Amino acid sequence: MTTVLGTPAGGPPADGTPTHGPRPGRRAAPLRPAWEEEPSRAGQAGKGFALGLACLSILFPLWIVVVTSLQTKQTIDEAGGLVVIPKSITFVAYQELLGGGQVQRATLVSVGVTLVGTLFSMTVSVLCAYGLSRSGSLGHRWILMTLLATMFFGAGLIPTYLLVQALGLTDTYLALILPSAVSVFNILVLRAFFMNISQELIDSARIDGAGEWRILFRIVVPLSRAVIAVIALFYAVGYWSAWFNASIYLTDQDMMPLQNVMIQLVQRQQRPVGLAAQINTGELSPLAIQMAVMVMALLPVAVLSPFVQKHFKEGMLTGAVKG
Repeated sequence: MTTVLGTPAGGPPADGTPTHGPRPGRRAAPLRPAWEEEPSRAGQAGKGFALGLACLSILFPLWIVVVTSLQTKQTIDEAGGLVVIPKSITFVAYQELLGGGQVQRATLVSVGVTLVGTLFSMTVSVLCAYGLSRSGSLGHRWILMTLLATMFFGAGLIPTYLLVQALGLTDTYLALILPSAVSVFNILVLRAFFMNISQELIDSARIDGAGEWRILFRIVVPLSRAVIAVIALFYAVGYWSAWFNASIYLTDQDMMPLQNVMIQLVQRQQRPVGLAAQINTGELSPLAIQMAVMVMALLPVAVLSPFVQKHFKEGMLTGAVKG
C-alpha cells in the first residue's frame, strides 16, 4: 500500500485523524433561533425607518394642535385653518381661557375630581386586593368570584342611572366618581402583586406583634410602589378623560369637567361662556381656542406619564410570570 504525504491510499490518515467533519479542537457553532441572530444593517435600517414613521404619525398631529393654539387670528386665517409652520407666537388664547369663565372652572372641576377620585379608588382597590390576597381571609373566594362575575355581566346603563338617581347623586360631583370608582381588573393586578410578596416576611412581622393594618402599610405598600404607581396612573387618566358620566348625570353647565367643555367646543361648535365677546369682535380665533383647550386636556397626561413609565414593566409583569 502506497501513501501520499503520510496518508494511506484509499484510507484515513495514518494518525487516525478523520477526513470529514469538524477539525479537532474546534467546536461547531450552536444553532440559534432566527430572532436571536445578530440583525443585519438592512434590518436595523428598516426598524429605524418604521419607528421613525410611527413617531412622526404621533408627533405631527400634536405639533399642529400646539402650533395652531399659539397663533394669532390673522395667521390662522391666512393658513386657511390649521397651521403647520408658525409665524409668530402668542399666548392670548391661554390667557383668556385661564383668566376666568367656563374653561377655567371646568379645569378646576377636572383636577378636583381626578385627585379625589384617584385617592378614593386607590384606597378601596388596595384594601380589597390585600384582603383577597390573604388565603385565610373570611369569604375571600366567594368575594373573588363575585368580582370576577361583574367583569362579564353588568347591570346596564338604565339600572345604573336609576340607582344614581335614587341615591340623590344627580347634579353632584359624587356622580362623577362613585359609578366608576373601582375597576376589578386593577384589583386583580394588585392582588397578583401582593401574593408574590414573601410570606415569610409577613409571618415574621406577625410574630413580632404587627397587625394586618401595620403589615399592609409598613410592608406590603412600600414593597408594591411600582404597581401602585401604575394603577394610580390608570385611575387618574380614567377620571381626567371621563366625559360620559357628566353628560348623563349633570345638567348644570357650571359643574361640567374640562372634557365635556372640549366636546362642546370641538364637536358642537359652542362658544364657552366668557369668551363669546372676544370671538365676536375678532380678537380671538375660535380654532385657536379649540386647540388650546385640547392642549390643556392632554397636558397633564403627557407630563405625568414619563415619571410613571419606569414602573410599567415591573408593575404589570410581576406576578404574571411564574418560575
